[in-house]
Amino acid sequence: MSRVQLALNVSNIDAAVEFYSKLFGTEPAKRRPGYANFAIAQPPLKLVLIENSEAAGTLNHLGVEVETTEDVNIATERLQQLGLETRTEEQVTCCYALQDKVWVQDPDGAPWEIYKVLSDSQVRDLKPVEVSTKSCACS
Repeated sequence: MSRVQLALNVSNIDAAVEFYSKLFGTEPAKRRPGYANFAIAQPPLKLVLIENSEAAGTLNHLGVEVETTEDVNIATERLQQLGLETRTEEQVTCCYALQDKVWVQDPDGAPWEIYKVLSDSQVRDLKPVEVSTKSCACS
């Protein structure tokens, strides 16, 4: 199952978790200091909350979680054939997970990732998003 990912910067992770738990009727699938993600069944959504008081209320990044690394590779090839600039990452630790992914940016610079979570990680490793130069979506 593929699902869209929405990553938001929030000023207070506890308040945001409380709100989104009520809004979507589910608890976070993963909770770490300054970080939470929800695997919401209906609508199919991966909601990621990143505590970042300087950028609170703004989009962090967007994504599509896919089922396999092969799905990431297929997306990469398709995007490149369409002339989009891509950046791939293999076995990268980001957002408390080991992932394979490909990055693109929309015309206004909004970063999108297509990714497969390979395993859970205890490492936060949150870095600024830049499709052409940095390693991780999370800031």
